[in-house]
Amino acid sequence: MSTLSHLDDKGKARMVDVTVKEPSVREALARGKVVMHRDTLALVTGGKIPKGDVFGVARIAGIMAAKKTSDMIPMCHPLELTGIDIHFRTNDESGEIIIEAGVKTVGRTGVEMEAMTAVSVAALTIYDMCKSADKNIILSDIKLISKRGGKSGAFTREE
Repeated sequence: MSTLSHLDDKGKARMVDVTVKEPSVREALARGKVVMHRDTLALVTGGKIPKGDVFGVARIAGIMAAKKTSDMIPMCHPLELTGIDIHFRTNDESGEIIIEAGVKTVGRTGVEMEAMTAVSVAALTIYDMCKSADKNIILSDIKLISKRGGKSGAFTREE
């Protein structure tokens, strides 16, 4: 079992010192799901939600959140992000919106938390914009799909 690098020698939380790590290209892809009634999804895809363009607003919210991850997650390092892409896919039969966020940087630490934060806030934004039409919306399955860069190397989730 490995030691937890976020703990000092007395077991207290600390921010990991990454000063001596070499900068490298870091990328992460995260995914999550928003499940709603099929009629609500039809309103979203038809541009009929009263609050406006659900996907456009959720994309901007996710990008903004990724850039502010270190303000929300106490042990995350502030990072200069060099790219953020957020995409949505829908499944009309199941009433699902699949959100994917890809985040890139050149730095000393990874961007997994930024990618998952982008997905989370995009999902919350979709909920906020659609809640007047559907109170039963579910946000689920937020997870890291893949990452690359850094000492620990590449990771791809097996599904």
